Amino acid sequence: MIKTGLLNPHLLALLARIRHTNALVIADRGFPFWPEIETVDLSVVDGLPTVLQLIAAVRANHHFTQAYQAREFQKNNTAAVCAAFAKGLAGVPTRFEAHVDFKKRVPGAIGLIRTGDTTHYANVILISG
Repeated sequence: MIKTGLLNPHLLALLARIRHTNALVIADRGFPFWPEIETVDLSVVDGLPTVLQLIAAVRANHHFTQAYQAREFQKNNTAAVCAAFAKGLAGVPTRFEAHVDFKKRVPGAIGLIRTGDTTHYANVILISG
């Protein structure tokens, strides 16, 4: 039995397949579904879990060298929310691009983790190093 760290077997199976240069999407509750990529839906209720909680959980065991977020995230959230995400992604270079362009990257990901986060445009694509 696993005693610490990630416990969800579906999440663990997905993360075990993330290799060098592979992409992982961590998304808010309203993010669209892509049938061609595996989705692990961890949403429970609004706000649980959050994208930042998932980022912290996966960063504990994975090395990411790049992150992508939508520019709209910066425009639609407070400075405090933007700072919290910057702190959660500290050490991982983050590129902001139009949400339309961000979504074009999604089909190339190994998988998508859906959260209950209600933060506007709280979606992140993480590239494994």
